[in-house]
Amino acid sequence: MRADSLTFACGATLGFLGDLALGDPRRGHPVAAFGRAALGVERRLWRDDRAAGALHTLLCAGTATLSAALLARAIRQSPAAATALTAATTWAVLGGTSLGREARAIGRALEHGDLAAARARLPHLCGRDPQALDADQIARAVVESVAENTSDAVVGALVWGALAGSAGLAGFRAVNTLDAMVGHKSPRYRRFGWASARLDDLAGWPGSRLTAALAVLAGPDPRGAWRVARRDAGRHPSPNAGPVEAAFAGALGVRLGGTLAYAGRVEHRPVLGAENRPVAVTDIERAVRLSRRVSALALATAISARGMGSLLRKTVKGRNRG
Repeated sequence: MRADSLTFACGATLGFLGDLALGDPRRGHPVAAFGRAALGVERRLWRDDRAAGALHTLLCAGTATLSAALLARAIRQSPAAATALTAATTWAVLGGTSLGREARAIGRALEHGDLAAARARLPHLCGRDPQALDADQIARAVVESVAENTSDAVVGALVWGALAGSAGLAGFRAVNTLDAMVGHKSPRYRRFGWASARLDDLAGWPGSRLTAALAVLAGPDPRGAWRVARRDAGRHPSPNAGPVEAAFAGALGVRLGGTLAYAGRVEHRPVLGAENRPVAVTDIERAVRLSRRVSALALATAISARGMGSLLRKTVKGRNRG
């Protein structure tokens, strides 16, 4: 394994284990600091048009990506420093452990019949109106959020890390954070957030497909999961959430989709896995465990892909010299 591949493998593994052991810090999180900076830029640039939003996206995501790239370049001659940077960046951008903790906290509240507590915690996980949901609908929302965020909070970042190192990790998280901040279709952000939403769709495309494939492989019935994923992925309005949620629906043997409520706005989405049973509270734990398996497989895939890419580049260079 070449030095850069070994550096990525060690750093990504250490960062992954750091997230597994520690989760997100309650204070001083780099992603939260980026969000505050992006909000400050938004206050200065906001206009109700796409051009202003595109500039906001370029400045915020571009600065995060370029800063990580320049720092990685400055320390590339020191394997120890490069490994430490990759580890720190990986830990900062991954959110798998916090995702699982929030999902399980809601699951425990539902198991104890505490619907009020479950509703209070749901906004930590997704943007749906919790007051419009009963216990079964909250459980379904949690499973769907675990599925989608496995891609957004873990797999997508690892894919871009394999492709572009620390710059890829930081850039993906910046784009995903901007989408969460301004990429929704509210009156304020319908135009201003267009660029962030479209860029997030592009950045999330490879990670969502890998997440779906790994969910199919990691489930108890790969054939059934593949059938549901292939049939239902395109029915979802989101190009990236569709494959992931359909794959989780097939892998867990549950039915996802249907009526959703967002801040007073009701959406009727197609059902994914229509032949399966409705989501139960116990499926929250099953979804978290599936997410963990998918995340571990994604780490192994990213490390392998980085190594194969380095080997391919070395082979091509050798042939060109010959």
